[in-house]
Amino acid sequence: MVERRIELDRRYKRKDKMRKLKKKLETSTGEAREKIVYKIKRLSPFWTEASLKPADAAAAAPKAEKKKSPAKKKA
Repeated sequence: MVERRIELDRRYKRKDKMRKLKKKLETSTGEAREKIVYKIKRLSPFWTEASLKPADAAAAAPKAEKKKSPAKKKA
């Protein structure tokens, strides 16, 4: 069970690090951006920048307001 706990701790740390790097990647430009992409690729070799784009678009899109149903009249 100890090995499993160590494995889980590594996974949680990796996810947390990826989250931080992706957040930095959104605002960075130029050489700093290349460094961040390199670090992300080291953690997750199959990750692509294209995977980041749909999440940004969904977050930037305005949320549609829910339509309220008309109130029923009591007779």
